[in-house]
Amino acid sequence: MTALRDLLARQIASDGPMNLADYMQQCLLHPEHGYYATRDPFGAAGDFVTAPEISQMFGEMLGLCLAQAWMDQGRPDAYLAELGPGRGTLMKDVLRATAAIPDFPRKVVLVEASQHLRDVQTDTLSGADVEWVEHVSALPAGPVLLLANEFFDALPIRQFVRGTKGWSERRIGLHDGDLTLGLTEDMRVDALSHRLADTGVGDVVELCPTAAPIMGELADRVAQGGAGIIVDYGDWRSLGDTFQAVENHSPVDPLASPGHADLTAHVDFEALSNAATACHVSPMTPQGMFLERLGITQRAQALAENLQGAKLDQHIAAHRRLTHPEEMGSLFKAITLTPRGAPVPPGFDLASST
Repeated sequence: MTALRDLLARQIASDGPMNLADYMQQCLLHPEHGYYATRDPFGAAGDFVTAPEISQMFGEMLGLCLAQAWMDQGRPDAYLAELGPGRGTLMKDVLRATAAIPDFPRKVVLVEASQHLRDVQTDTLSGADVEWVEHVSALPAGPVLLLANEFFDALPIRQFVRGTKGWSERRIGLHDGDLTLGLTEDMRVDALSHRLADTGVGDVVELCPTAAPIMGELADRVAQGGAGIIVDYGDWRSLGDTFQAVENHSPVDPLASPGHADLTAHVDFEALSNAATACHVSPMTPQGMFLERLGITQRAQALAENLQGAKLDQHIAAHRRLTHPEEMGSLFKAITLTPRGAPVPPGFDLASST
């Protein structure tokens, strides 16, 4: 039982069942009881570990990729930006990896709604020129070098199950006082008309209502110069139930403790790519392949020369976790945004598999 669970139960009792998007929004971002408003969920002491927390090599590779894209475009007057920057570890590694590059942008704009996490980022990025905004729409105009790692997976989704006469939506209601999942009657869903050809009765498709507008904003900014790199777990097209919750590094029931567990869903990279109409979008590339093309193994070997014992073992394990197909290498994917006609950034400049 949580305080947020009681609030949601009263809302459902008053207004009727809510869709998953509304539930996720409340669980993650409620100003008093929301998951990201009340804790630092990252790292071994939190609920999950992201790539920047696994190894500095991740941020170094992405930073140098952005730096090459910036140089290939004639070193425009740009700024650095990150969506959902967590503890600020990724941006800290980017700034360190690019510190020796003359005139490389040092101004940082972070898109972060949680004041708790802003305080953590302030400590991590102490000494850096940092500004915070709450929404992507508030990012400054002009060329931007942008990162979004595990940002889109936390955006609220709606789930639809194909029936014999249309689509029924999964909603959260009450049964004997407990939160429970149920289905609406079959209905027509225009946003899923294109999925009739590749789905059958019983198939689940997820829609992320806020993803397309955010991608449109990002594309509009990148079209002015710079580049964007998006890394997340998911696949080219949504299919199946991927709604999940994690607490203390283990899967839990998403309805059990609202506000106490991280809620996510797999990212539909086809939908992201289709929404970025103002700029060029690269083919989707598995994270392991992307990092290997950038030279992560050579970087790992160089770092290993000064390590031994347990630290060397941890370093080797971190490299494997980031790149191996049985770890994050295949589940996580990457795409990049660039202005039309600009060179494609390294790591994305070879034929990619979707």
